[in-house]
Amino acid sequence: MTGADHGPGTVDAHHHVWDLSVRDQPWITGPELAPLRRDFSLADLTPQARAAGVTATVLVQTITAAEETPEFLAMAARSDLVAGVVGWTDLTAPDVADTLAGLRAATGGEHLVGIRHQVQDEPDPRWLVRPEVLRGLAAIAEGGLVYDLVVKPHQLEAAALAAQRLPGLTFVLDHLGKPPVASGELAPWAERIRRLAALPNTVCKLSGMVTEADRGSWTVDDLRPYADTVLDAFGPGRLMFGSDWPVCRLAATYAEVVAAADDVTAELSPAERRDVFTGTAVRTYGLTITAPPVPPEETPCA
Repeated sequence: MTGADHGPGTVDAHHHVWDLSVRDQPWITGPELAPLRRDFSLADLTPQARAAGVTATVLVQTITAAEETPEFLAMAARSDLVAGVVGWTDLTAPDVADTLAGLRAATGGEHLVGIRHQVQDEPDPRWLVRPEVLRGLAAIAEGGLVYDLVVKPHQLEAAALAAQRLPGLTFVLDHLGKPPVASGELAPWAERIRRLAALPNTVCKLSGMVTEADRGSWTVDDLRPYADTVLDAFGPGRLMFGSDWPVCRLAATYAEVVAAADDVTAELSPAERRDVFTGTAVRTYGLTITAPPVPPEETPCA
């Protein structure tokens, strides 16, 4: 896949970076996650992204540490690849609006496009509809940002309730809501996805599928029923590609993830593919991206 296939350049709407000498990633434990227990930087990502035709990315938070977001914003300010940052703040704090204003005023604050919390780790399946959380989500909407949802299938119902109660806030579902790809089961995940997608203020990322599959032997055919479900439920105009690098490395290389996304969307029209790989992310996050330069041998004659 190349950026030329999808218009002005592919947007990778979901990736991470971390430096273990700056801050630990306490979720990286055990032998299964051992390949991730090292530093991953923009310098590591950039050549892989460029090779795949990616011209802009969205850098997403990894842990619930207030210091991480301003660091990411400063990183975006220095980068010609990162176009947006989805950061973290405590949604239950009474001063959410002030915190968001402070982030906006920080170096690179113009790159702040959304907020995310690790809802998947919350023991309360209805955490998203707690009154104090809804107040925080309302502050995000008032700040002109979007909210990324990282939830498991049993939390999708609360996600739909939150989206219903806050129609002015765009909710972006990460990783398809983590469906059980390895088992091949669709229910009840698919029904919950359709209920969420029925709300017009919801968007979904075509991301994270390979790590929910059998990591040692997955095929594109394993992913296809889940990709087809979200394509049918959300439509290409509310679906965006994300690599989930470097987490995807547990199951696939960056190039393999991009190729899999290309494969499961191959039957779409060119305009629909441009939505999935560029347009939806640009519209949802308000990204500013530029077209990649045309190589001299491809420059049209005057």
